[in-house]
Amino acid sequence: MAVGFAPATANAILDALCRSVAWTEPAELWVKPHIGDPGAAGTANAATETTRKQATFGTAASGGSIANTVAVTWTNVAASEDYTHVSVWDASTAGTFLFSGTVTADAVTATGGFTVDVGGITVTLAVAA
Repeated sequence: MAVGFAPATANAILDALCRSVAWTEPAELWVKPHIGDPGAAGTANAATETTRKQATFGTAASGGSIANTVAVTWTNVAASEDYTHVSVWDASTAGTFLFSGTVTADAVTATGGFTVDVGGITVTLAVAA
């Protein structure tokens, strides 16, 4: 599967937009690192580091795109590996998978840290030009 919106998220957004079906957007977004494509359920290729970190999107979307406005940082990661993807959830544990994406591959070392910089998580929808 290519990265992107979880099918349930995409369907809920489209139903809200096109059918006036109420959608309750997530109150918070939580990011988890992966060592490969997270897949349709957001659970494939999980990194050894299981802690999800909260992402903040504090600036309004523009041009069909929105990005995180605060860096997302893990300290003291659980294992040495290469993070290539992230999954985004509506809760710090359990919860619902919302979407996934790629990050610039970054080798991390056990007990080291990993940071997704401001603007490193960008969610984009195609817009007419």
